[in-house]
Parts: sequence; structure tokens; C-alpha cells
Amino acid sequence: MKKIFLLIGAPGSGKTTDASMVAKRHSDHIVHYSTGDMLREEVAKESELGKTIESFIAKGALVPLDIILDTIMVSIKNAPADVILIDGYPRSVEQMLAFDKIIAQEEEISLVSVIEVNVSEETARERVVGRIAESEVIRADDSMEVFNHRMQIYTEPLAQIQDFYKRKKLLKTFNGEKSIDIIVSLMEIYILARR
Repeated sequence: MKKIFLLIGAPGSGKTTDASMVAKRHSDHIVHYSTGDMLREEVAKESELGKTIESFIAKGALVPLDIILDTIMVSIKNAPADVILIDGYPRSVEQMLAFDKIIAQEEEISLVSVIEVNVSEETARERVVGRIAESEVIRADDSMEVFNHRMQIYTEPLAQIQDFYKRKKLLKTFNGEKSIDIIVSLMEIYILARR
């Protein structure tokens, strides 16, 4: 049985770093996929699909539902571990409902929890600005204009996403303003208790 933990949070919330650190500490049975990284890998291949994806990422827009769902499901089914952390999904109510429908049909895949890494918009902005300043390689989606657009895309459906997963008793929120060591430790304890 593949056990899925989805991680949501604003751009700059630290969800990717948190998840990758937990997975690295338990690489024998936990694997981490960032939807952003999966999509950027496809872009790097310079395939036709990659070019299509890039046109959406560069604008900070959501990649079409069928592309992101296919990417995630292939990754889950081919994952080398039974506990899978996927960050950056869902980003819309449509994505959430589509994933819920697919998971309901899969006997060997279970959605265990949706982890929200919660930070203020101010903290998220400061972190993204810092990432832009420190980086020698600027990602296409690392600019203030794109950040503001991505923040808007994140916050618009957030209440509905939170409500949906609260009703299913799947939502767990962590304070992303705390130190990374504390967040990662708390997240690690939570995930290990449910695997």
C-alpha cells in the first residue's frame, strides 16, 4: 500500500525543504516529490510537453489538470518507497477533487494526510526575495510579479481546500514560521506515526 502525504503551503513556506529533509532522513521508506521539480524536470528535457509546461510556469499559472495528474500518478506508482510526500499539490479545488476521485479508485494507494505549512504572506515574500537575491540561477517562477500571482492562486481556493480536508479529518497544520529544525522534527514525528 502506497501511503500519500500531500504538502500545501504558500510559495516560500518551506514545504519543499521540510519534505525533502524528512525523506532524506528516512530514505529507505520515504520518498519526496515536488510537483514543481517534476514539472521543471520535464521542461529541462525540452520535450513538446516540457515546452507546454514551461509556458504556464513562466507566467506563474497552473499547469493543466491532466498534465499534473498524470505526472503525479506515474510518480506514485513508480515510487521506490511506500510513503510518498508530494508537495505543491493540490493548488486548486479542481485539482483536489480530481485527485480525490482517482485515489478513491486505487486500492493500493491511500491518502493519509494533507499537511499545511502555514506562514504569513510577509514571511513568504521575504523568503522568495532572499531566494532570488542568493540564487545564481534564477528560476522562471522566481520574480516578485510571479510570486504575487502565485500567492493569489494559492490563497483563492485555500479555504475550500482546508474545509474539504478538515471534513475528511486529513488536514494537519504546522507553523512554518518556526525554525526549520523544529518544523522538520514535528513533521517527521507526525509522518512516522502514520506510516
